[in-house]
Amino acid sequence: MARVISVEAERFPIAGTFTISRGSKTEAEVISCTISEGGHAGRGECVPYKRYGETMDGVREAIEVMRDRIAGGISRTALLDAMPAGAARNAIDCALWDLEAKLSGRPVASSISATPLRALETAYTLSLGEPDAMAAQARGNAARPLLKVKIGGDNDIARIRAVRLAAPDSRIILDANEGWTDDNIVANLAFAADQGIALIEQPLPAGHDEILRHIAHPMPICADESVHEAEYLEALVGLYDAVNIKLDKSGGLTAALVLRDRARELGFGVMVGCMVGTSLAMAPAVLLAQDADFVDLDGPLLLARDRVPGLVYQGSLVSPPDTALWG
Repeated sequence: MARVISVEAERFPIAGTFTISRGSKTEAEVISCTISEGGHAGRGECVPYKRYGETMDGVREAIEVMRDRIAGGISRTALLDAMPAGAARNAIDCALWDLEAKLSGRPVASSISATPLRALETAYTLSLGEPDAMAAQARGNAARPLLKVKIGGDNDIARIRAVRLAAPDSRIILDANEGWTDDNIVANLAFAADQGIALIEQPLPAGHDEILRHIAHPMPICADESVHEAEYLEALVGLYDAVNIKLDKSGGLTAALVLRDRARELGFGVMVGCMVGTSLAMAPAVLLAQDADFVDLDGPLLLARDRVPGLVYQGSLVSPPDTALWG
């Protein structure tokens, strides 16, 4: 029986405004992909990433181009060769995982996790802003055990100080989104270490980070924009201490599992992160993140409205997905 695919562009309002070093947005723009066979349907969601030239129309078209091959039963393994890493492949790959689970009656978790699933402590993200505004965000979330703080400007030391004073008991990840420079990174790292920061994420632009090989790492430095696929990981040894795996970058759960395992082999710490999307996008990542060192899967917490059913969050704990949602 041929598989039938449908593709939909959707928008979900963000609660307020989400700002990083590259700009702001007030809604999450996502593409959802549904693949049906024999009365069952599998779903996947992706977020086109403007940083890599992806657009809503372009990602939708890339999925549509695969319609005949999906109808013909293309496997997830064959999909890796048929499409480049990116959001479009992620949506198809996750839909295929979900469909396989629905057809077989065997949850995805049983295929990829050797241990019982558990709820995970996720970071909660604070948008980039002026120090006072960021302190107010931090104060309002000071009871959360792990905060991810968006920085990447000329006044980051003041931002770091303000957030730390407002949330003295939280562990803090700083995410510069490529916003630091060779001229300020050493001073910024030293101040972050003095403030007890747990992790620094992508301080310098991808491809312009060689200085990381020659300066002190007073806390772990995590690659985000610098890492996509497993085959490029070896080049990051000596530059970074950890890698942030996102399904939209790796191009799906199948490739992300390979990336995670190779990262462990090379001695990297593992963070599993997300774009701002709904619970449908987070669900496979929650399974991927079961043994991660850092988890940043708070996308639905930043939305004014999520999918129903969605993931269950209790404070900063996110539970594994119910199979009615995904997997």
